[in-house]
Amino acid sequence: MDAPAGLLTFTGRIFLHFLTYLGQLSALMRELIIALRSGVWRLKLVAQQVVAIGYGSQAVVIVTGAFTGAVFTFQSYGKFKDFGMETSVGAVVSVALCRELGPVLAGLMVAGRVGAAMAADIGTMKVTEQVDALRVMGVHPVDYLVLPRFLAMMISMPFLVAESVSFGLIASYMVMSLGYDMPSAWYLTHLVDHTNMDDLKIGMIKGFIFGMLITLIACHQGLAAENGAVGVGAGTTRAVVISSLVLLIVNFFLSIALNYIYPIGTV
Repeated sequence: MDAPAGLLTFTGRIFLHFLTYLGQLSALMRELIIALRSGVWRLKLVAQQVVAIGYGSQAVVIVTGAFTGAVFTFQSYGKFKDFGMETSVGAVVSVALCRELGPVLAGLMVAGRVGAAMAADIGTMKVTEQVDALRVMGVHPVDYLVLPRFLAMMISMPFLVAESVSFGLIASYMVMSLGYDMPSAWYLTHLVDHTNMDDLKIGMIKGFIFGMLITLIACHQGLAAENGAVGVGAGTTRAVVISSLVLLIVNFFLSIALNYIYPIGTV
């Protein structure tokens, strides 16, 4: 087989794998919608997952947001000072955290922590035949395992994004006021004047969508696990890698779409 034909075959194989995976995610999403419409949401399990996902992820999200805001402020100040625009650092950091850095970094950290845990938990149940046992007892695995995690993630992610942004701004303020002796009034005035509700809405919308994507991908990898412990480990790895890549790709298109609805730079 010559090189062009081999490349075409490889590309076609990758495309078919992508379509197959997309179809599997769509089928899982269809089952989730049916479960949502059934009204049987198992609120106790949802509450347990909110604690595990939301409360359990606070520390990693707060640390990530705080140090991202601090280092972004530190790097921005040096260049803004060259143009005599030091007071604008707060506005730039605030908009960047609300629209991009807050939701994306929070999503990546949650994908690494929660997505891996979801895939491992469900994957272990799959290879030990506990998922089959649920079916024998007349309980649909998607209703019992996936739906509570899906609802909990949709509830938790916007709050985690808000925490990431808030602590990023607090860290930015401390760097500017304590590190560079900038008057608090200058920093806060520019921050408030150039940050509006549209910026916050974009962060919350992205967090909501990222949460759904993480849950969908992680639970699918768990339900598809096979070949014992090796399969569970491989599924967990794939869940983190795929969800992280999907978040970055989807974020680009979301940013373009949401910018038409909430244009940047408008007050």
